[in-house]
Amino acid sequence: MKTYIKFLIYVFLKSFLFVSLVLLSLIFILNLLTELEFFKNIQVSTYYPMYIALLNTPSLLFEMFPFVFLLTTQVFFVNLLNNNQIQIFKYSGLKNSKILLILSTVSFSIGIILIIFFYNLSSNLKNFYLEEKIKHTLDGKYLAVITNNGLWIKDVVDKKVNIINASKIDKNLLLKVFITEFDEEFNVIRNIQTQKIDIKNKLWKIYNANIYDNNGAVEKREKLYFESNFDYKKIQSLFSNLSSLSLLELFELRKNYKSLSYSTTEVDVQIQKIVSFPLYFTLMTILAAILMFNTKKFKNTTFKLAIGLFMSVIIYYMNNFFMILGNTEKIPVFTSIWIPLFILLLFNSIATIKINEK
Repeated sequence: MKTYIKFLIYVFLKSFLFVSLVLLSLIFILNLLTELEFFKNIQVSTYYPMYIALLNTPSLLFEMFPFVFLLTTQVFFVNLLNNNQIQIFKYSGLKNSKILLILSTVSFSIGIILIIFFYNLSSNLKNFYLEEKIKHTLDGKYLAVITNNGLWIKDVVDKKVNIINASKIDKNLLLKVFITEFDEEFNVIRNIQTQKIDIKNKLWKIYNANIYDNNGAVEKREKLYFESNFDYKKIQSLFSNLSSLSLLELFELRKNYKSLSYSTTEVDVQIQKIVSFPLYFTLMTILAAILMFNTKKFKNTTFKLAIGLFMSVIIYYMNNFFMILGNTEKIPVFTSIWIPLFILLLFNSIATIKINEK
């Protein structure tokens, strides 16, 4: 590897670590303030909010990485411009397009590493964070999970523990459901079997229920009302925090969703989003480089960084807009993730046509 390539990679990695650490610190401080507010009326140790904030910080940083790459590239060029190294490279015959190619390759490579290692680490920490946080909420005694055996719910109502298993979900209906009611000592009170339950609100409507008591007697009820802490919206919200799942767990969850006839849209969006990140990082690097090549005559560094941040905000809202359309199934999932990147790629391609003249 040529010396100048090693030098450029070193400066870029150094800038990347600097920007990442600065943002990591800011995210941690803001997250800590949020946790202190949450725990202000809950008795925990002094360092517990700090521990919780640390668990959640890497996941939040991962979401910020596209803008980390943009700022990293700007800091990279600021360092080179301040030392007039860009001019030295130009006089030595190193074209801007070559610098752009080196930075793009490094960014894409870092993106692959971040997905393989950092994302899996941050998702595991996020999972620990959610497990710890739920211990201190009123809903800590409730649980809902999706497995290859369907939807399982643990619910506590009027000192009764209800274990509910549904084979499928169809909008606000649970299908092929079996409910077991226990007392506080986990002695079985009764079992309820039905083909359909309406869970639109927290007073469930059970249709054509077969009720089995401890003596084996069966009572048939055409309609039975069943009180729960869950409704359709609450069950939906329980599975919305997909950042706590690794890629392998996301694929497993997608498989379980399909077996339950549950919509896989949000999982598909999350998977596509993660897979697209290396390209996203690369395009943000190219965009920042184009910006710096076109503004290198301006001596005000703050102005250059401000333009980069402004571009970041525009890109964030564009991506968020398309992602909402994808999650609400207004457009296909593939389109919601890749169209914004295609727009960014098109803009970068046009802007790099005369990059060597800058």
